[in-house]
Amino acid sequence: MSSQPSASELAAASSRPVVLTVPNLLSFSRLLGVPLFLWLLLGPHADGWALVILMLSGITDWADGVLARKLDQQSRLGALLDPVADRLYILATLVGLVLRHVIPLWLAVLIIGRDLALAATLPALRRRGLTGLPVHYLGKAATFNLLYAFPLLLIGSHSGTLATVAKPIAWAFTIWGTGLYLWAAGLYLIQFRRVLAEPVAV
Repeated sequence: MSSQPSASELAAASSRPVVLTVPNLLSFSRLLGVPLFLWLLLGPHADGWALVILMLSGITDWADGVLARKLDQQSRLGALLDPVADRLYILATLVGLVLRHVIPLWLAVLIIGRDLALAATLPALRRRGLTGLPVHYLGKAATFNLLYAFPLLLIGSHSGTLATVAKPIAWAFTIWGTGLYLWAAGLYLIQFRRVLAEPVAV
């Protein structure tokens, strides 16, 4: 996972209308991989190639944050694309795993419902000149757990020694990731209430 920029870095980056940077191109490539991943998972059931797409997504996720700093190419667009790509991969994987009967529907509804609840806060934040709330460590840890859990769940859905070893590890990541995901949502909502309590700048 890529490290998130600080508030000061985001403020500086917001004044740069840069689009075609190396980090942004990597983020775009991650987004293009989402439909391909879902098709591999649900169409030909090419789980091996689907896992390759997930691995490449993880590598580019890490690389875009590192390169943005080293090349001084941080931008507001990049800061928005990175979490969007993470959420889309989580959504696509949840849909695929539910339709493949790897995870129960209620688990997917719980995780997706969490994201929808936070998305509902965006209009109020934008009225206050904000595009979102600061990303904190707990949220990043939750996403890390889930993005590791899902490929392991897919491996565990097969038979053999590797699947037997992967399955309990996968569910451990899933349980921890889901718990942290909900906990992080609670903290975001507390931040949101604090923002609402502040007077709107004229």
